[in-house]
Amino acid sequence: MTLAAPRHPATAADDAALREIEQRVLWLATAVVDHANRVRPNPGGLKVGGHQASSASMVTIMTALWLEQLRADDRVSVKPHASPVLHALEFLLGQLDASWLTTLRAFGGLQSYPSRLKDPVPADYSTGSVGIGATAPIWGALARRYVNTQFGTGGTGRQWSLVGDAELDEGAVWEAVLDPMVAELGEVNWIVDLNRQSLDRVVPTMGATRLQGMFTAAGWQVLTVKYGALLEELFTRPGGAQLRDRIDGMGNAEYQRLLRRTAEEVRRELPGEGPGAGAIAALVAGVSDADLLAAVRNLGGHDLGALREAFSRIDDTRPTVVIAYTLKGYGLATEGHPQNHSALLTEAQLGELAERVGVDPARPWAGFPAGSRPAELLAAAAARLRRPAPEDRPAPPVPADLGRTPSGTATTQAALGRTLLDLSRAAPEVGRRVVTVSPDVSSSTNLGGWVNKVGVWSHEDRRNWFADDPETILHWRERPSGQHVELGIAETNLVGAIGELGATWSRWGQPLLPVGVLYDPFVGRALEPWSFTIYAGGQSLLVGTPSGVTLAPEGGAHQSITTPSIGLEQPGCLSYEPAFALDTEWVLLAALGQMGRPGGSSAYVRLSTRPVDQALAAVPADPAARERRRRQVVAGAYPLRRVPRPAVTLAAMGALVPEALAAAERLDGLGFPADVVVVTSPGLLFRALQARRGLDEAAPWVLDAALPADRATPLVTVLDGHPHTLAFLAGVRGVPAAHLGVTRFGQSGDLDSVYRSHGLDVDSLVGAALDLVD
Repeated sequence: MTLAAPRHPATAADDAALREIEQRVLWLATAVVDHANRVRPNPGGLKVGGHQASSASMVTIMTALWLEQLRADDRVSVKPHASPVLHALEFLLGQLDASWLTTLRAFGGLQSYPSRLKDPVPADYSTGSVGIGATAPIWGALARRYVNTQFGTGGTGRQWSLVGDAELDEGAVWEAVLDPMVAELGEVNWIVDLNRQSLDRVVPTMGATRLQGMFTAAGWQVLTVKYGALLEELFTRPGGAQLRDRIDGMGNAEYQRLLRRTAEEVRRELPGEGPGAGAIAALVAGVSDADLLAAVRNLGGHDLGALREAFSRIDDTRPTVVIAYTLKGYGLATEGHPQNHSALLTEAQLGELAERVGVDPARPWAGFPAGSRPAELLAAAAARLRRPAPEDRPAPPVPADLGRTPSGTATTQAALGRTLLDLSRAAPEVGRRVVTVSPDVSSSTNLGGWVNKVGVWSHEDRRNWFADDPETILHWRERPSGQHVELGIAETNLVGAIGELGATWSRWGQPLLPVGVLYDPFVGRALEPWSFTIYAGGQSLLVGTPSGVTLAPEGGAHQSITTPSIGLEQPGCLSYEPAFALDTEWVLLAALGQMGRPGGSSAYVRLSTRPVDQALAAVPADPAARERRRRQVVAGAYPLRRVPRPAVTLAAMGALVPEALAAAERLDGLGFPADVVVVTSPGLLFRALQARRGLDEAAPWVLDAALPADRATPLVTVLDGHPHTLAFLAGVRGVPAAHLGVTRFGQSGDLDSVYRSHGLDVDSLVGAALDLVD
């Protein structure tokens, strides 16, 4: 076992100075929240909020980390409710001007929770979505290793997560902890703030033993920091063993109640009624009131020496979790109260805190005097943590068109793998930066050819035991040069990984083009964590395939309905659902071209397993006309069928375009000529409509190209998804409209039967059009 040496061993004098810094951090974090709620004008009267107690439990841990443990190449995910502690440290380290301390939760000020993009000092990881910020450093570690193996940059450094114990209730945490790849990431270190309180209550069960077993079973090193030096010294005295057993066996609520008692009450209640009660009573009888009250608060998470010793034992060959016992509200008047989660100190209590830590309330944001030992320690830490800006290395330009015109029968899902292979040949510098990620569905989402070509990524070479098996089609070659990352079956892990891979351009100056592939029915499961990675600045491409009720044999459980509107509504994200193989190539290239750069964007592409005759695409042979078609595809829609004097327009998306074309032919025969418009991106069309009203910066020209005013007719929209996704199109020209789609759970069956059941078949389209025009 390789144990890390203490990074910054401290003298007794330094410990005293660190305690001064710790107390100043406690004051600043508390005062920042107080100012936001009581001092800053609040004309609207709405609650501002903040978490003084949740911050207080983290003060010692974060002071120890920033002042002694962290190096410039380390990165830290700070639990959401401890953001005031982070800002206090940033201020004391000279990174944050004092003027920002009065702006917590103000518009344009310090954010409620640490943010990479919105805070004046960018956080290493955005947090706030419980469980997602905690796991981000795992995927940050993976992304850094990937950059190192591919490009030789990315450096070293530990990845720290500061996690509240209640946050461990989130399933996303354990999906990440249990992924087989994570057990190899020795740079990952978590510190669990075990304050045994949630928002509403003291947690009734003793969960530390269970947590220790769960992390150990996942291959993590588990270090527990339970008691501080005062208690440990008491345990060495006569009766000390009984005292340890008594506290170890005490329920959370009973222990918390001791914190609200006087010294006399503690002497009465602490011994309990067990066989060791007499020995404990005799022990505490010889302890002064002040020392007794200090001792029951002397948990390891508030003891600098205990934390330092635990950090020195971190094993850098596997992930480590440090379970640190703490008190919610430590050092505040609300300490240990079961309802202290959002409680504010009174003005009198704040004044008492200022007096205790030696701060003048009239100068709440004062720093330490120059030349003082705390100031010297802070200056040394600031110099050690100063991080050079990453080299600006722009992503190579992605070609807009690879020059192929697919023929025969093909699926948009198959076009995904084909496009990635063609891209790696046509533009190898771009192809080198593509990294695909899959939750164990590579072969069933048509990535087999790509995986065979580029190999599977591993931080070390691994033997392929099936290399000589002639019946093996998918060659699983694991090596550091591989460009496909295979995770376990957990969509949350998938999007966390592509989000961090999509942030390497800003972290280490190496842009990547991450493509995550999963079954479209599970996009909803992945949406919240993926949305959070977008908020945090990760740029990635999420491909959902197969999709919709078009996946007829799979039944209702695997027929996605709401995903088209998800793509329409997700901020920071382009969304596409192409109908043909060439459309797929064009939108994939356009999406990749928006990634790995400042001001870039993520994208969601919904693909299908339905075989479609590619001749229906009627791709123009003329180069200029082909480019015009491509621009329209990428912008959101294009006219596929135009008649001299249309009576009706059919707007179809994705797998339903063949039905729209067939319905148009029948309507012609009935005397109602029909235009057919192919929608590739409802989101871009809606933005274009908003731009026409001055509500967006998108270019509205695509509306004139796809739905020109001189061809305005009654409109039928259809897609394999919820019909409201395209309902806004009626507002482009203010025409009567009917909207077909999927509004209920389906069942297994052949495609014709399923389409007929949901009203997506040709008869339904013709009937809807006749209702509008006849």
